Amino acid sequence: MKRILLLLFPLLPFITSAQDGTMKALCSEAQRAIKKEADTSKKAWRRGGVYGINVSQGSLSNWAAGGDNFSLSVNSLLSLYAFYKKDKHSWDNTFDFNIGYVNTTSLGGRKNDDRFDFLSKYGHALNPKLNVSALFNLRSQLFKGYTYPGNIKTFSSAFMAPGYILTSLGMDYKPAKNFSIFLSPVTARWVIVRDTSLSNKGLYGVTPGKKSNLEFGAFATVNYMKEINKHVTYKSRIDLFSNYRHNPQNIDIFMSNILNAKLGKTLSVSWSLDFIYDDDVRLFGKNQRSAALQVKSLVGIGFLFKF
Repeated sequence: MKRILLLLFPLLPFITSAQDGTMKALCSEAQRAIKKEADTSKKAWRRGGVYGINVSQGSLSNWAAGGDNFSLSVNSLLSLYAFYKKDKHSWDNTFDFNIGYVNTTSLGGRKNDDRFDFLSKYGHALNPKLNVSALFNLRSQLFKGYTYPGNIKTFSSAFMAPGYILTSLGMDYKPAKNFSIFLSPVTARWVIVRDTSLSNKGLYGVTPGKKSNLEFGAFATVNYMKEINKHVTYKSRIDLFSNYRHNPQNIDIFMSNILNAKLGKTLSVSWSLDFIYDDDVRLFGKNQRSAALQVKSLVGIGFLFKF
């Protein structure tokens, strides 16, 4: 026994060192695992978005087939989201901004897209798929807009003319991660027309001379956002509103769809398709006094950045 101890005695520093190294490695791995688990548990927010811009330009000179000598089109979209979920609390926020401009020799410069839309929804979970929720929505445009009946330029819109502010209490059903259905029988919507010349005409449902109108009604919104694969994303939303005070059977509809497909690292093709029906927007027909389904479709190839 003494001989064995004498033989092992010179090796004791190396054995001790090896044990210390092993213990340090085990502690390091444990701390790393704990840190990773802690970091994962803190990820209550999901944030992201896309920005895209499409530009096209054309010119003609002595072109027998005809056409505008010059044309330029620029369309841009920004779509952001921030989703929070922890315990029984959730808070969903989305912001969309679209702007477009077209210039041709014959028609001059016109905007062909202008919209910003902010939606915020807080929910308290009753079960994993059903929330009691409060919702806020602001929708308008930034710049002056014109219609061209009979090719006559007619002023029709401006910043917060119209503008829509909506607050609502209801139930929010989330059967899947990127899909939600919100229903409310108790909703207040303010229609704002800040521009005096437009409000004096009583456009967008306001009393002539007044710059806002308060509506009470029922509201529903369906939101869907899907990353089909690493190259293709789709986002859709439809809002339905019935005004208890005036023609509740004439339901206002707002629907937006955005499809983006990446062709390369930044190059992409995009398609946005919007539908709007508002019974109080009576700018159409022979006398420009009728409501109508508004449709906007924009297709373009350009640059898309995801973040």
